[in-house]
Amino acid sequence: MTYQPPWYKQLFHLSRRLLAKQWLSFQPALQIALTGSHGKTNTTHILTEVLKTIGSTVKTDLNLDTTYNVPITALKILPWTKFAVFELGVDREKDMDAALEMVKPTIAIITGIAPVHTDKEHLGSLQNLIKEKRKLVEALPQDGYSVLNYDDENVRNMASHTKAHVIWYGTDKSKCHVWVDPKSVKLSLEGTLFTLDSSPVSVKLMGKHHIYTVMAVYATLKAIEKLKNSTVSIGEFSEMIKTIKPLPGRMSLEKGPMETVLLNDSLRANPSSTKSGLETVSELFYDKGRKVAILGEMGELENPEEEHKKIGKLIGTLDIDYLISMGPFQKFVAEEAVKSGMNTKHVFWVKDVFEAADKLKKILKKNDLIYLKGSLLRHVERIPLLLEGKKIGCNVTLCPFYHQCPNCQYRENGYQNK
Repeated sequence: MTYQPPWYKQLFHLSRRLLAKQWLSFQPALQIALTGSHGKTNTTHILTEVLKTIGSTVKTDLNLDTTYNVPITALKILPWTKFAVFELGVDREKDMDAALEMVKPTIAIITGIAPVHTDKEHLGSLQNLIKEKRKLVEALPQDGYSVLNYDDENVRNMASHTKAHVIWYGTDKSKCHVWVDPKSVKLSLEGTLFTLDSSPVSVKLMGKHHIYTVMAVYATLKAIEKLKNSTVSIGEFSEMIKTIKPLPGRMSLEKGPMETVLLNDSLRANPSSTKSGLETVSELFYDKGRKVAILGEMGELENPEEEHKKIGKLIGTLDIDYLISMGPFQKFVAEEAVKSGMNTKHVFWVKDVFEAADKLKKILKKNDLIYLKGSLLRHVERIPLLLEGKKIGCNVTLCPFYHQCPNCQYRENGYQNK
């Protein structure tokens, strides 16, 4: 099911793109663009909050597709805007070309590569994905800066494809300009502690992956320092980020249904983000209840069976008490989790959100910690709504809308019945 806007909306969009291209070309704001398979939105969020403390900053909307997002954002930029941050998602060939027709970044950030959008309906392969995202660093000017994740081999290899300066971030102190000691990472429901460039840093963001989002932001500040001859110390940076809260649905801690605690990570699911989320849940010290993982399918993968099996094998080695796997490919997760050592009586495969809710009603106890993970358009956030007794009439497996179910006009009667 794919939403197609009517002809007059398409005409309006094309006109807006032309206007945005011309408008942006005259604006003096420093343009920063970022892409990757995971970590983009959190990095955009943190970077924008930090840059706002330095000067007027405009960023792309977190809930809009790049196709529409870039021109809308460009037209918000004014002559006194100091920084313009563009999050560029790509899922088809030439998507990056379309974005770069308007955006002319001086700084580019590549967060990481995972095999998402690699199915035949989208980019078709991991190599095509890499090629498309790599166009961002290829487009940088010679006096620009590429901020690259050294720990990701596919990102590391992009350094040879840019004429810009490279700033590395990662966990190898000898290779990276910005680094974190992985042994220093401590996770709790209050946030994450770690050592950044030998200095202790505390954030209210939960998850091992946030060491990378924070490093990417700090590395970007170093690039800005080179361009603007300004300096932000590690102490100043630590103060800037210590109160930033997680985005809803991206490892956000919420009051759960049936007197539980909900770790809501329901807006994206690819192999890398799912692995990171599950490892975070496993390593969290939590003694008030059990840990229950609810997983929806990871979409748009070149080898979905293989990638889901890898997640199942991982779960069997983790400190997770119950697993609810939902959807055809999640059956492989459930099977592999049992094979890898998880108690078969604690693993359940269900076909949809309704069966998942029914199963959870029998399992959940007060103070259990629920980890909810799934791809955006599968809208697994319907499960907590069902457990709260809310009416859900929409049973589509793959929804065409990006907005969330609690505020959806089709929630009660269903989009399929419109």
